[in-house]
Amino acid sequence: MIEGLKPYSDYGSVVSPWVGRIPSHWTVRKLRTLVSPRNQRNRPDLPLLSVARERGVFVRGPDDGNRNVIPDDLSHYKVVRLGGLVINKMKAWQGSMGIAPCDGIVSPAYFVYDFRVANREYGQALLRSRPYVAHFAQASDGVRIGQWDLSVSDMREIPIVLPPPDEQAKIVRFLRYANWRIDRLIGAKKKLVALANEQKQSIIHHAVTRGLDARGEPITRSTGERPVAYAQRRIPWLASVPERWEMVPSGQLFQPRKELAREGDEQLSSTQAYGVIPQAEFERRVGRRVVKISIHLEKRRHVDRDDFVISMRSFQGGLERAWASGCIRSSYIVLRPRAPIDVGYFAYLFKSPEYIRALQATANFIRDGQDLNFDNFRLVDLPLPPTNEQRAIAAYLDVHTSALTQSIDRMRRELQLLDEFRARITADVVTGQLDVRAVAAALPPEGEPAMDVEEPGGWLDSDDDDGQEGDDA
Repeated sequence: MIEGLKPYSDYGSVVSPWVGRIPSHWTVRKLRTLVSPRNQRNRPDLPLLSVARERGVFVRGPDDGNRNVIPDDLSHYKVVRLGGLVINKMKAWQGSMGIAPCDGIVSPAYFVYDFRVANREYGQALLRSRPYVAHFAQASDGVRIGQWDLSVSDMREIPIVLPPPDEQAKIVRFLRYANWRIDRLIGAKKKLVALANEQKQSIIHHAVTRGLDARGEPITRSTGERPVAYAQRRIPWLASVPERWEMVPSGQLFQPRKELAREGDEQLSSTQAYGVIPQAEFERRVGRRVVKISIHLEKRRHVDRDDFVISMRSFQGGLERAWASGCIRSSYIVLRPRAPIDVGYFAYLFKSPEYIRALQATANFIRDGQDLNFDNFRLVDLPLPPTNEQRAIAAYLDVHTSALTQSIDRMRRELQLLDEFRARITADVVTGQLDVRAVAAALPPEGEPAMDVEEPGGWLDSDDDDGQEGDDA
């Protein structure tokens, strides 16, 4: 299906550096001719919608991962109609926009427009494609890095390419089918990643909470070694630990690092998958560029190798180990060991599901987990094996989880390539670089695959914290 796609036979003039030439029978309209501002309010009875870079516009629900508090009074929220365009003006440069899947209300901070396009799914795919995200980025500027404001006047001049309505429908049909096939591959691959992670976490849990026996293997209840129940003073998250271990307040083992960035510090990114790493390494691993700040670097926090970082997503994935020295966001908490410990052991402990659940129990999650701080960290007491045993456990886990880690990394890269392929094929099709009319006509009957207006994708974005920078200005 994909392999047989070819360009159109006849192209017109160049529309923009990002779109390039379009088929000669397509038209180009300024965005201003296709949108009308909508400022209706006072409809709190309508569904509450939100907009995100990864998903476009979607109905807020209890399981959508959005932890921002919903105000009691929604009368001042803006009304958007089915097919309307919603734009987060501060994040349009990242692609945080989309077409409303139903009538609803959105934050008064968003831009809301009625959008006149023959096929709303085509409009959704076009405006959220990479060439058009680049257009919106060009129309955004400001002083606060990572929070660039969208200029309405510049946005209105963005050139919109429009195939004939029947061709828009063919493009949508093709993209539905292509996304359906890609989603099947992604779903299968993500199940394998989940299984590998589950196996890895089971190995880690047994070792970091029960220790090793004389043979260097994790202790189980059948080994005969006597565990002792530990009645924790504050949050009981471990039922038992080996009798020779201590349980100590975490504040005795770690303290916040107050030092601000040093001159020449490299900018670091905090990721759940790879820990705290240089931004260049993050870009290489994840395949997505990071906005690097160039002002107010002195407000960032200094990090030494083998420190730990509490980031905005630590409530999801635990604390991150620093694999390099440099500087990190000022909103993050940097922890440095204050007692002789083996960093490797605690790196495994802080990523264990039991510890993450204990950390979650300390927070109110008022604002997407960003209320996690050192006070939350101090509420969770930590097991403290003898130092030589800490080293032995870390060494055991390094050996016995390495193959699983490599397998997970490989599958993550494959998922990344699938997302990249989706983005590329979408961009080429909606801007007329590839002709899908014949292929769309030969597809199976409509209804076998289905694609909601909020297209899937962007699964990797939730895995990192520093895809966007900018809280230091």
